[in-house]
Amino acid sequence: MKIHESGEMYLETILILFQKNGSVRSIDIANELNFSKPSVSRAMGILKNEGMITMDEIGQISLTPEGRKKAESIYERHKTITAFLSRTLCLDPSLTEEDACRMEHILSQEVFEKMKEYVEKTPE
Repeated sequence: MKIHESGEMYLETILILFQKNGSVRSIDIANELNFSKPSVSRAMGILKNEGMITMDEIGQISLTPEGRKKAESIYERHKTITAFLSRTLCLDPSLTEEDACRMEHILSQEVFEKMKEYVEKTPE
């Protein structure tokens, strides 16, 4: 199943918020992304229907195994692209974060693997 860029962004955000806070609710996602609560609610419904997340009776959001795998893959791409851009362009990672966020969704797997090889071989 193909998840759209916005769905990938939500999955990545859920993963990051869970790692940071230990739990995630829709309001946390809305605040993190500066999106409206209805937009986040709609997206959570789509991700739930696609089997990427579950929501309990008090609104706690959890990634399913499939959702976690996808979120971790996206987050790895984000971190790798950020590191690659920072190291090759000699820029502070804070300057490359936004570009990496956009690139992580469109970069081919082959190009990503080459970037990953470079980052793994090149010291910070």
